[in-house]
Amino acid sequence: MSTQHANKAQLGDNKPSWLQRLIPRSMAKRWDRWLSKRLPPKKHITLSHRSIFILPSGFGLFWMGLIVLLYLFGTNYQNNLVIGLSLLLASVFHTCIIYSYKNLAGLSFNAVNPPIAYAGDNTVFPIMLTGHNRDKYHDTSHQQICLQFSQQRHVRVKQLQQQTLATVPFTHPTRGYINPGRIKVSSNFPLGLCRAWSYVDLDIHHVIFAKPEACDILLTSQQSDNDSQYEHGKLRPGVDEYKGLRSYVEGESLKHVAWKQWAQDKGMLTKEFAEPEGLPVWLTLANTSGKDLEQQLSRLAWQVDKLSQTQQIFGLILGQTVINQHTGEAHRIACQTAIATYQAYTNINPNFSPSSTNQNAEVK
Repeated sequence: MSTQHANKAQLGDNKPSWLQRLIPRSMAKRWDRWLSKRLPPKKHITLSHRSIFILPSGFGLFWMGLIVLLYLFGTNYQNNLVIGLSLLLASVFHTCIIYSYKNLAGLSFNAVNPPIAYAGDNTVFPIMLTGHNRDKYHDTSHQQICLQFSQQRHVRVKQLQQQTLATVPFTHPTRGYINPGRIKVSSNFPLGLCRAWSYVDLDIHHVIFAKPEACDILLTSQQSDNDSQYEHGKLRPGVDEYKGLRSYVEGESLKHVAWKQWAQDKGMLTKEFAEPEGLPVWLTLANTSGKDLEQQLSRLAWQVDKLSQTQQIFGLILGQTVINQHTGEAHRIACQTAIATYQAYTNINPNFSPSSTNQNAEVK
């Protein structure tokens, strides 16, 4: 079963239509509550008759008007050919309703872990779409599927394979926890006479990191007057902390060989260990300059990324939150998460309550 990316995804701006602007806010809130009850958030959703809505499009309304007009002319002038044409157009419209439903029915959605995102940058949320098994449903295919978050741009999947990965865009998020809400799934297939749509809430929760801003790195040590010497946090060869893997050099001790990786045919690799050199050092919000809190957090985020690139051991003091000294990608993610969620729980869904994601850090 092969996984393929959305075929020729197309993006476009999504602005509220004139009809949406005419809907009162109270009615829109009642509609949202009804949708939440009928289509609750789930990690895996398959569309069915309960969750698919179908209405004529603008072209469909014109088509229906043409049917009525032809039928009236045919009956008035007793022209069976015109009456037959109107009935033929009506049968085409009825067939489009059925195929509009079949185009969405049975389509399954699963959320994929989104990539790391920073505030202000365009981000995407990968969604795995799974269609009908073609061996079982030879006459069914999913085509021209549009996916979009509320008030965001849409992505169009022209031809859905058995499994297709679509990336739904979300523009300019702010830092903090985010729940992008429901995804509108819509299609005008096959002739554009009917519009079939549904709302899918995959219960997506994500953390948007603060946008990094370059600045000077200021590290402090609580036990030394020489606070600016962040070489204290450098690593030197030792036996305390596991650092990573490197290529095996002939003559090295076999005690440090990564036998598990060797059994997986990844070659001879040696485990590296290290220990911190000097006194522990800290990044603190109090010692980070900035005109406001957001700029301070942005500069703090940049320092975390910069120190992580140099594999330096450091800790983070952020208000009442303390993340102990460590290094590595897990430590960087924990620090960035703490910075992103500091006094900012940003979300679209008001029912979403954020939970701590600092699973890789010791927080006091």
